[in-house]
Amino acid sequence: MKKFTALAASLSLIGALGAAPAHAQQQFVTIGTGGVTGVYYAAGGAICRLMNKDRAEHGIRCSVESTGGSVYNVNTIKAEELDFGVVQSDVQYNAVKGAAQFKEVGPFGDLRAVFALHAEPLTVLARKDASVTRMEDFKGKRFNVGNPGSGQRATVEMLLPALGMSMADFSLASELKPDEHGAALCDNKIDGFAYVVGHPAANIQDPTTTCGAKLVAVTGEGVDKLVAQYPYFASVSVPGGLYANNPEPTPTFGVVASFVTSVKVADDKVYTLVKAVFDNFEDFKKLHPAFAGLEPKEMIRGGLSAPLHEGALKYYKEKGWM
Repeated sequence: MKKFTALAASLSLIGALGAAPAHAQQQFVTIGTGGVTGVYYAAGGAICRLMNKDRAEHGIRCSVESTGGSVYNVNTIKAEELDFGVVQSDVQYNAVKGAAQFKEVGPFGDLRAVFALHAEPLTVLARKDASVTRMEDFKGKRFNVGNPGSGQRATVEMLLPALGMSMADFSLASELKPDEHGAALCDNKIDGFAYVVGHPAANIQDPTTTCGAKLVAVTGEGVDKLVAQYPYFASVSVPGGLYANNPEPTPTFGVVASFVTSVKVADDKVYTLVKAVFDNFEDFKKLHPAFAGLEPKEMIRGGLSAPLHEGALKYYKEKGWM
């Protein structure tokens, strides 16, 4: 009799657990970002911090992964190894269209936009003794084009032909990650590097302060044609005085950082993440200087080529933004 009672109690407990709300069972989402010193990693960390603040209510735990950047994030979302990723707007466009670095694999039809983030100028830095005042001056010099799979590598590969240049014009076309290029510049291992990043950025600030590195203008007829041809590019400037030894504004062009996912990620996960960001928007803006000028209604329109995810759309409609 005792054995029967114990068994019945066990079955009763199992039944009770099975009847518990779905969110009581811990769920997980992972955000792919970029190098640990970049704004992508800071953005992912900020989003996860806000999402995890209320995980006792929604049961979803958010984690950040440092990755190779935009292209890597798209490919890994497609492989269902990441739930979300921070991606340059040009890379998002190419993934949707099956263009450029996605030409061989074709369009990623399941890619979905969540929101746009900060503007990201293509930022070129040179050693102060490199005698460089424009991008073309790097011919015959050592230049870091960015690691394969990164957004800056993709942008550099579009910029060079527009300027009548190629990788062969550099005496060295290194493939260092963003966490490595500042030290390499100051250690005289390279003469310059390109980095697509929101400002202010630590790995621009470090070499300008440590070894007097100079920001380089990226302008000219070729750049103007790129901006006119591709809807995700815009002419921008890095403000003067933002970095040591660089008192004047530096004209260049750039993209927008965007936050993306896949149609295969559940609506409730996307809705919960979006709600965590916009219900705590003033706190979110304080988590990095690059977020200070963000406006919610602009973040759901500009720089997005993929359709909005249904989970995000639900929140925006509730807010009356769409």
